[in-house]
Amino acid sequence: MPAAVVPVIILAFILIIAVCSCIKIVPQATTFIVERLGAYKTTWETGIHFKVPVIDKVAKKISLKEKVADFQPQAVITKDNVTMMIDTVLFYQIVDPKLYTYGIERPISAIENLSATTLRNIIGDLELDQTLTSRDIINTKMRELLDEATDPWGIKVNRVELKNIMPPKEIQVAMEKQMKAEREKREAILVAEGKKEAAIREAEGEKESAILRAEAKKEAAIREAEGQAQAILAVQSATAKGLQMIKDVGADQGLVAIKSLEAFEKAADGKATKIIIPSEIQGLAGLATSLKEIVKD
Repeated sequence: MPAAVVPVIILAFILIIAVCSCIKIVPQATTFIVERLGAYKTTWETGIHFKVPVIDKVAKKISLKEKVADFQPQAVITKDNVTMMIDTVLFYQIVDPKLYTYGIERPISAIENLSATTLRNIIGDLELDQTLTSRDIINTKMRELLDEATDPWGIKVNRVELKNIMPPKEIQVAMEKQMKAEREKREAILVAEGKKEAAIREAEGEKESAILRAEAKKEAAIREAEGQAQAILAVQSATAKGLQMIKDVGADQGLVAIKSLEAFEKAADGKATKIIIPSEIQGLAGLATSLKEIVKD
């Protein structure tokens, strides 16, 4: 190989390497900040790009994915002067790579300090009980304030969550005692309500039972009265028919008197010790006795 060819090959090889190094591929969900001679030139999106050698350079590679920042617990004081520790977790996303690159130095540290001061301001307006029961309100206020404050930095705060609220130990003990007392109170109320409901149901059962017994007695009395009435009607009807039959056969007064004596005999049935006989029947009774004696003679 001639000596003059070697430098040409080396130069071509260097040129190829230089050209290849100037070809850049930007992956998905990523942007490149490109500077030309130290000044912002453009922002490369996903795809293949070519930069001018020496003049252009990739100043920063920025991911557009949502990120999570877990901050250390912060000491805050409530409106009723209770000091507690609260740690927060923040979900954010870079929406303007240029502002994120040139807007602020160490943006994550800035967001952490900003969230700490914002949290202190919000908790300072709330009492302890409100702080423990108003997580959603605190999260919403913090997200709104942080999102507004980070707009000049090209950052969008999507969500802020209070990860943990840690009151002082003595406050925790007092809260546990209060919760225990509330549970015992609810238990006592439920037991009392149960006893009350049972007593009401028992009284209602006794009431219904008494009503049913009274209805049964009433029904029995009505049926007994109806039976007696029917029996009386039957006796009266039979008596009326008997009298009508006697009348139909033309019975005289003597026969009626004799039938009356037979009726008295059946009525006595050997058990009566004393029978009162009407005067009009007594004469007939004596006559009947005299006839029986004549027949015997």
